[in-house]
Amino acid sequence: MKLRITIDGTTYEADVEVVDEGEELEESEASQYEEPIPAVEAPDAGAGNGKEFRSPVMGLVIRVEVEAGQQVKAGQRVMVLEAMKMQTHVTAPRACKVKCVHVAPGDPVKVEQLLIEFE
Repeated sequence: MKLRITIDGTTYEADVEVVDEGEELEESEASQYEEPIPAVEAPDAGAGNGKEFRSPVMGLVIRVEVEAGQQVKAGQRVMVLEAMKMQTHVTAPRACKVKCVHVAPGDPVKVEQLLIEFE
């Protein structure tokens, strides 16, 4: 079915497929509409000297999974950042204790901003 829509004086045409309420999309069709946000591991460069982690991206803090004084294992996820709809999982560079967390969920962050300090 073709539809014609006019927005601010400009007319657009679009092909539209009407799906009955009980009809399910095939898996390949459904994936077009429900694409998951991929996650990537933060690059090692953000870990610096192993005592601090600086943001590898400009984005938003989605989750902070540790707090000051908490013991973490090497590779344990400590934070999730989002930039351009891509999630970056920040992991502990080594087994250590979290000294200080400088951000909270919802905080915007800049590249190289100090996020977490480790002991």
